[in-house]
Amino acid sequence: MSFKQALYAATAMTLVTASGALAENLVIATVNNGDMIRMQGLTQDFTDKTGHTVEWVTLEENVLRQRVTTDIAAKGGSFDIMTIGMYETPIWGANGWLVSLDDLSAEYDADDILPAMRAGLSHDGTLYAAPFYGESSMIMYRTDLMEKAGLEMPEAPTWQFIREAAAAMTDRDSDINGICLRGKAGWGEGGAFITVTGNSFGARWFDEDWNAQFDQPEWKEALTFFVDMMQESGPTGYATNGFNENLNLFQQGKCGMWIDATVAASFVTNPDDSTVADKVGFALAPNSEGVDRKANWLWAWALAVPAGTQKEAAAKEFIEWATSKDYIELVAENEGWANVPPGARTSLYENPNYQAVPFAQKTLDSILAADPTNPTVKPVPYVGVQFVAIPEFAGIATEVSQEFSAVYAGQQTVDEALAKAQALTNDAMEAAGYR
Repeated sequence: MSFKQALYAATAMTLVTASGALAENLVIATVNNGDMIRMQGLTQDFTDKTGHTVEWVTLEENVLRQRVTTDIAAKGGSFDIMTIGMYETPIWGANGWLVSLDDLSAEYDADDILPAMRAGLSHDGTLYAAPFYGESSMIMYRTDLMEKAGLEMPEAPTWQFIREAAAAMTDRDSDINGICLRGKAGWGEGGAFITVTGNSFGARWFDEDWNAQFDQPEWKEALTFFVDMMQESGPTGYATNGFNENLNLFQQGKCGMWIDATVAASFVTNPDDSTVADKVGFALAPNSEGVDRKANWLWAWALAVPAGTQKEAAAKEFIEWATSKDYIELVAENEGWANVPPGARTSLYENPNYQAVPFAQKTLDSILAADPTNPTVKPVPYVGVQFVAIPEFAGIATEVSQEFSAVYAGQQTVDEALAKAQALTNDAMEAAGYR
């Protein structure tokens, strides 16, 4: 080691924060969504206030899930903070894999977290992850194309109306698809979307005895409807499209409608990024005629501290900074109120500045409409809207989503995919001791 390197190392070891504690370098795993990218650009504010530095590992959604799950299960210690969601948090908290966040400062005001978000990120009443943003899903649509089609979007439409509108808005010669939806394999990508679509047709993953339900008529109706609508009005190659791919298509003016995460509303209405920013309307996610369940989910991308980290205190400081009321104000100051992280805090929806944002109320309405304890019409033994809150679900649902994506790609039929989903799900549940 050279003298210069040794001097740098010695200096780094003696850096202290304003409170006198040792300054740390935090390694954070996160998803490559727009709000997370924005957070990275504002991290200097955290460093200036605390002395801690941050190293980001930014990954595509499916890759992030795999990396953090593997690392925490193996006690790999690669990360000081992980970006996880409502599926992982209660399970990992119960396993003792996460540090409790019940001791965050009084100034942080954990009681301000929306009840739906706090409940979904807790186990036995203990908070194990803090929501960076919360979301449901809703319809984002081109008001100009809807008007051109001679239609008016209901506040709470049916799938049958959506299919009709999608066909009317499709213009292949102009490269406009009537509807853009997720088909990408992955339990949290296309798997999440087809699960809530199934809910809205009355389908369910399991009956009360943990028997798979893919052999039931509701699943065949839901999957057939989805495939037929996308063949009529969806983009070519939708089998590989997830959140980011559809966001790009919508921003480029190539989608009449997009049903996806409510958090996308700020991106599609941002004139710096979206060519249709001034032509976007919003509506609640659809249900099938006669079925009292909408195709919307409940989710939070949240920050958690893996048990065993040597930097627990600094990690909690970062979480307080990134999910605080002050951070919301920081984003509003730099990017405008439409771009603050939504869906996490009650006070945000009481703020007149945010109430003026055109999609704010629809986002809140969508979040409040989701019921993880009653996700579909028939009774179920599980909790979760777009997922089933058991450890085995991620692996099973990833395989099921792969079978469905093969249908979207024209590689097998709906009946073949459902038969495979039924068999592999029952096999996995029997092996895990549920049946």
